[in-house]
Formats: sequence, structure tokens, C-alpha cells
Amino acid sequence: MTDTSSDACVLPVRIYYEDTDAGGVVYYANYAKYMERGRTEWLRALGVDQSALATREKCLFVVAGLAIQYRRPARLDDVINVNSSVKRIGAASIEFAQSVTRNGELLCEGTVKVGCVDADTFRPAPIPSELRLLLEKVSS
Repeated sequence: MTDTSSDACVLPVRIYYEDTDAGGVVYYANYAKYMERGRTEWLRALGVDQSALATREKCLFVVAGLAIQYRRPARLDDVINVNSSVKRIGAASIEFAQSVTRNGELLCEGTVKVGCVDADTFRPAPIPSELRLLLEKVSS
């Protein structure tokens, strides 16, 4: 269940065998997947239908930049929380601050820049005004 009780979203994720290496530690690239899920579920909880945006507004979101700092490992059977919030909204981009925690302990943190592109040309496009207003409202 996604918690969006504030400007941030918290998505709990259980670590499965498929997420780990032979030592039972989460493979480093999976944190980017968890962060993707966190952003997607946060938008979904806000009522944003990304499929409809692509069809109706010709708007897609692509990751333009990612920086992650790893602190502690997550392990098989852990339940982690993926925390997502908007850091900055540009004309055609959104910068998210994200972290992964376990029982309040910081496991990793990062910044993800997502660009809005035209669904037909994949060239930068302005964030649709209705979505921009919603994001500004929940991130203030």
C-alpha cells in the first residue's frame, strides 16, 4: 500500500530471492527499479494515469539522469520503504529526491531527473499544465 499522507510517498517493497545475488544481498541495479516503482505508484496515488497522458497529451516521461549513493545493504526477505518526493519542477523535467530505508535506517538515497518528451518525436516537451499544477500543489 502506498502512503501519500504528505508531499512524499512511501512504497513498501519486500525483497525476494530474484532481487538478490548469491549472498542474499540486493543487487545494486535493483534500487533504480524500486525507485521507478516508487515514482510510478506515487503518481498513480495522485490520480495520474501515465497511459492516458501518453495517449491524450502525447506525453511520456524518460529518465534523463540518476545519481545514487549506497549506504547499507538490503537482504532477502527484508521489507524496505521507497520514499519519493519532488525536489524541483522545470519546464520539461521533474527532479525527484528518493531514498530506500529499512526500519528507519537509510540504505540508499538518490536524485532522479525525469524528462517529459513528445510521444511521437521523443523530443523535450513541456509538462502538461494540469499535471504541473498538481505536482506544484503536492510538493509545496
